[in-house]
Amino acid sequence: MSWGTIFGTGGTQPAVPLHSPHGDSPGGAVSEDGAGERHCHFHAGVEHCVGGEVNNKTASRCERIDRDYNIPLRVGALFVVLIASSIGVYGPILVAAILPPKTSVISAVLKQFGTGVVISTAFVHLFTHGILMFQNECLGKLSYEATPAVILMAGVFVSFLADYSVQQILLWRSTKKGDTTDENGGNSTISAELVNVAILEAGIMFHSLLIGLTLVVTADGFFATLALVIVFHQAFEGIALGTRIAALGSPGRSVASFGHSHHHHHSFEPEGNGATLAEDTASSKISIARKLLLASGFAFVTPVGMAIGICLLKVFNGNDPSTIVAIGAIDAFSAGILVWVGIVEMWAHDWMTGGEVSQLDARGKILCLAGLVAGMVSMSVLGKWA
Repeated sequence: MSWGTIFGTGGTQPAVPLHSPHGDSPGGAVSEDGAGERHCHFHAGVEHCVGGEVNNKTASRCERIDRDYNIPLRVGALFVVLIASSIGVYGPILVAAILPPKTSVISAVLKQFGTGVVISTAFVHLFTHGILMFQNECLGKLSYEATPAVILMAGVFVSFLADYSVQQILLWRSTKKGDTTDENGGNSTISAELVNVAILEAGIMFHSLLIGLTLVVTADGFFATLALVIVFHQAFEGIALGTRIAALGSPGRSVASFGHSHHHHHSFEPEGNGATLAEDTASSKISIARKLLLASGFAFVTPVGMAIGICLLKVFNGNDPSTIVAIGAIDAFSAGILVWVGIVEMWAHDWMTGGEVSQLDARGKILCLAGLVAGMVSMSVLGKWA
């Protein structure tokens, strides 16, 4: 069964692929009649172009295009991306362990920057690119144009279902065993936090693997620019994930409180006796070593994807229907995961009544709002090239 049968694509549609026969050209191509300039960039090893006109001379085949790739350049970029990802995700964890509690406002601002990054990644990067994949004319015309949106909703639903199911299981276990002590309640809260962070990391890692794979199959003329953008992309996403991992087990700075009942610890309140023994115990349940181990998946996933891409340089075809569907579906599904985590677990959770930001004074809230917008803007700007 072909992908055209599954998705209702028309076999009679003209195949106007998104590759360029001059794929090594670093800029957009101008149509012959001068009607307009075509602006192009690479994603998933496919050159996406907008504007101008496409004719038989500038349109290319849907088959794989043979290129001469600069392998040493790609190997070097692999290590640069590894360093950027590691600094981004490990940095917040190490800084949180070193800085005194009075710097919690700084931590809150960094977390809001990360929230903005996650939300922008979901909509500007993943969902947009998922749509581009399914609009690739080498796939044919979809009989159901909302396919990417449906896959996004599936990602949202699966994330909700996983989050809700785990919290209900923890609540059931707590009720069955009669665990009402602060210690057992802390265990349930930390378990729920770990689930939320795991969902966030899964959504990020799915597309990070694809980023690494598709970066190295980009034509040399575009590679340097795209690699630079990916370095910042990975650093920003690393900060987003790292700040949430750093907050695991920390009272008042958790990703989500058990049961979402908004009964958060108010670590930002200035009472002198606010730090109880139970809070200190809860904050020490997850060691720095365990947090660093949890962050390692993100640090290495994109370089691993790049290594796989280097091995597949001679066979990868970004216009193959199976590749288009796989990448488009993963992008859209990952977008759904990040929509749920970014908007519900991070944005709403931190800002609504009882959330971390709601405990700050006006100055702290303004700084957090600035951090949130900065994260959205930074990642959205990168969406111009990646």
